[in-house]
Amino acid sequence: MVRSFTCIAAFVASLAAGSAFAASCGNTSSGFNAWKQEFAGEAQRAGIGRAGLSALANATYSTKTIHADRNQKGVKYALNDFIRIRLGSLDSFAAGARKRKAQRAQFFASVEARYGVPAGILLAIHGMETGYGRTMGSVPVVSSILTVAYDCRRASFFTPHALAALQMVDRGMLSPTQLGAFHGELGHTQFLPGNAMRYGIDATGDGTVDFYNEYDALASTANFLRQKGWKAGQSYQEGSHNFRVLNEWNAATVYQQAIALSAAKIDG
Repeated sequence: MVRSFTCIAAFVASLAAGSAFAASCGNTSSGFNAWKQEFAGEAQRAGIGRAGLSALANATYSTKTIHADRNQKGVKYALNDFIRIRLGSLDSFAAGARKRKAQRAQFFASVEARYGVPAGILLAIHGMETGYGRTMGSVPVVSSILTVAYDCRRASFFTPHALAALQMVDRGMLSPTQLGAFHGELGHTQFLPGNAMRYGIDATGDGTVDFYNEYDALASTANFLRQKGWKAGQSYQEGSHNFRVLNEWNAATVYQQAIALSAAKIDG
């Protein structure tokens, strides 16, 4: 069966730009509860409803998030080491991905027909991000994204994503206690909430965009890449236009290289 794809309403532009976020920031947990009260006013002005405001009120300061944020080391591996650590080997990774592709052949064909992104790219991302959904995170999304929105280091970047997470709760797209990664990344392919709102796709046709459903998550990933300039039917190997589009997904060159190389084996 060819699935229907319905894009959710566009992410409210004022959440990302044009608004002055008045809530203060902090570098320790001591001011978090007071900040939440301030931020509730910003959330209300951004149109966040009762469910989102309740999620905000119940959020807690995520020490795991702060520890992860303070101890980021970046991706410094050589390509071969990165592949060995993240994938085991290109051949073994691609073999497992091809089995998943065969099991979902009609779905991947529908996605490529609509968005121009081949199955290999989506499976490479899915496998590398969460092991096909096996490890989607261990901290509550709402608490983690609110924690980094409160933290002074990058409050301006994370504030729109925090508002988007609360909007997702309002729309039934996200449970207030749903687990995700340390910086609020969520679902099978680890979208930040603002990107989830902007690029989310209902691939199952059930009326809800659910990033913890692999079909919605993969279609949304394809939509993200298309919107960032992916060109159907063209090369995605290093030096190509589509390879540069992969930078929009992850800025680490070895990550992009691993996606492109494994995708070629999956689709080959």
